[in-house]
Amino acid sequence: MNCMSAALRRTPTRGVAPEQQGTFAGVIAKIPYLKSLGVTAVELLPVHQFDERDAPLGLSNYWGYSTIGFFAPHRAYSSQTDPMGPVNEFRDMVKALHKANIEVILDVVFNHTAEGDHRGPTLSFRGLDNQTYYILDSDDPAHYANYSGCGNTVKADHTVVSRFILDSLRYWVSEMHVDGFRFDLASVMSRDKAGLPSDDPPIIWAIESDPVLARTKLIAEAWDAAGLYQVGSFIGDRFAEWNGPFRDDVRRFVKGDNNTVGTLASRILGSPDIFVDDPQRETNRSINFVTCHDGFTLYDVAAYNQKHNTANAEKNRDGTDANFSWNCGVEGPTKEPEIQQLRIQQLKNLVTILLIAQGTPMLLMGDEMGRTQKGNNNAYCQNNVLSWVDWDHFNGHGEVFRFTQRMVDLVQNLQLFQQTQWLQVTEKHVDAPHLIWHGVNLLEPDWAEHSHSLAFTLQDPRVEEEIHVLLNAYWEPLEFALPQPHAHSHWYRIVNTARKAPKDIVDDATEAVKSNRYLAAARSCVVLMAL
Repeated sequence: MNCMSAALRRTPTRGVAPEQQGTFAGVIAKIPYLKSLGVTAVELLPVHQFDERDAPLGLSNYWGYSTIGFFAPHRAYSSQTDPMGPVNEFRDMVKALHKANIEVILDVVFNHTAEGDHRGPTLSFRGLDNQTYYILDSDDPAHYANYSGCGNTVKADHTVVSRFILDSLRYWVSEMHVDGFRFDLASVMSRDKAGLPSDDPPIIWAIESDPVLARTKLIAEAWDAAGLYQVGSFIGDRFAEWNGPFRDDVRRFVKGDNNTVGTLASRILGSPDIFVDDPQRETNRSINFVTCHDGFTLYDVAAYNQKHNTANAEKNRDGTDANFSWNCGVEGPTKEPEIQQLRIQQLKNLVTILLIAQGTPMLLMGDEMGRTQKGNNNAYCQNNVLSWVDWDHFNGHGEVFRFTQRMVDLVQNLQLFQQTQWLQVTEKHVDAPHLIWHGVNLLEPDWAEHSHSLAFTLQDPRVEEEIHVLLNAYWEPLEFALPQPHAHSHWYRIVNTARKAPKDIVDDATEAVKSNRYLAAARSCVVLMAL
């Protein structure tokens, strides 16, 4: 499981010395926590030295997407004050994570820099060679083309800029020993010198063919801020891609929207409808996520209908309006126990679907404990308690953590979820790993516009694994017919998100299902296993 850290900041952190809070050393202290959750890779928001002042007046940059030094760890993330402190502490963090068998992936920003638009500030490239490093407005060369949404766009197609990008990537691999990179707004790199989309962007091929980068993980955020959307068509043979449609389609299904069952089925299969141009593509190159740093937290998906970004000093105009969220009946905090419980159930539903889908799951740090940003879906400038992970919050949401932890353990120990090729979809049992679709009736999936339910059987006869999944996003209980287990005598209930802990997820054969039908509660997910 890929776990993305919200950011490194001086936030009260249980088990971490005060002087190490919000630092690379603080990450080392939380490795046991990451291991207990089953994390296999940590994707950090930008750690390059950045401009903390790049934010509205009175606020400070929190996410770090305002890079100044592409070869330097951010000094504020180091607990050491000597000149080499940030470098040494970063390396120590990487070594410690590797010792725990956790990979380190860096979020890198090569689509824009901290120099903003034509009004500045002038910090580096603008003063060195403005027209070499940036794509200028063809109608007014005194201004910049703004495909990044941040005022300027790096001209990655230029030979000098391409060499600079490669040098930076090589440095972080050869000297700092990271395992891979997530490229922010990666579609910018596929634009040519004039800003037009290119079918043969040299920087992409240079990254993929570079010997120093040969074994690194490469992940693309395959879109930019000017409408170039390349999920499923990003140019490159090695790049995995953030699956944005997965986020939207899973949220819409769990929310109860119409016309969602068909798209949800595709997401569960690893999105073959999106990655149609490469039938040999490995399914784990789809990075599945329901939340990330940019947008609502998982809890807020079930607690808010609208964004609440007034604290960002932009009159609530920033951040997306397409949240596909549902507040369960009350906007924001509530003391009504029924709504509180429904929200927890919705969180479990989202986690369940995220983890049972083919592909690589990514979880936003803090979602496993129900972290909230109080409806702020663009907290880039909130370096305060609104964004920080509050470890004391864990006590109030231990049920969510336990459920997430056990779901991760469940999928990591089943070969069914380690497939790298598309699953065969069939209506009968075959000798290869396969999936069979159902609805409330066997072999009758309901793809209609107003359908809110789906069931499927996953089976790998080679290792004698078989599970049956019931997904009910309808607001009333639904009774599902159950197939006869192929090689076993009984179904056992492993997951039922409508039940309270510890009955919501169990790891043994104590919950036998003695009928050939199962009543799934409203807005719930059920996972049965043949044992």
